[in-house]
Amino acid sequence: MSDAMQTAVVTGAGSGLGTYIVRALHAAGFRVVVTDIDGARAEALAQEIDPTGDTAMAAALDVGQADAFQAVLDRSVERWGSVEVLVNNAAVTVAQPVLEIDPAEFNAVMATNAGGCFAGSQVFGRHFRDRGYGRIVNLASLAGQNGGTATGAHYAASKGAIMTLTKVFARDLASHGVTVNAIAPGPLDSPMVHGIVPPDRMEAFLGNIPVGQLGDPAFVAQLVVLLAGDEARFVTGACWDVNGGLFMR
Repeated sequence: MSDAMQTAVVTGAGSGLGTYIVRALHAAGFRVVVTDIDGARAEALAQEIDPTGDTAMAAALDVGQADAFQAVLDRSVERWGSVEVLVNNAAVTVAQPVLEIDPAEFNAVMATNAGGCFAGSQVFGRHFRDRGYGRIVNLASLAGQNGGTATGAHYAASKGAIMTLTKVFARDLASHGVTVNAIAPGPLDSPMVHGIVPPDRMEAFLGNIPVGQLGDPAFVAQLVVLLAGDEARFVTGACWDVNGGLFMR
């Protein structure tokens, strides 16, 4: 791939881990397309990153709507000529005991998390295949590896599905210069974790993590940058564990 500036699209980028990923990619020299179901939130971040709009733009994106991905791709290509990177980060969950999850809610979480990953990878995968180059990075989770239910069984199931989709797309696109990888974070120092673990239980929670601390979202973002680069051309179909030793293999 040439040294020309590349474009990265990040889903669910208006808050949480997504904001770290967008900032890290931009700092590494990528143009960024900040997408979020909340268009105003995406616009605010894009303006913060680059008020001129030369290297950052925003787009409202509901990942549960497959057609919306094509609209974002078309806008990005019209603006900057091509897209080289897709980061499937958007996800939702409602932490509930598995016996209390309504089937409709299960399907809704799966549609957003796994369905969004599938739709985005399919739409952008065609673009990457036709160009002969591309990087897809999917955000999975420790919950999808060990069946953890703290964030909801539907969330865990969706993240397990994402890891399988990563392998399927990686195998299908490998001969076209496209790599597809996943990152499976454990508990990060994030609003989601702090919302699940009460302050009076945090010390005990950390005691169960071998390294004794929460993960740094900024490190996960840097790992995305690594996998988005040309240097990672020999890595595909992999799931990178970032969990403080909670899951070893």
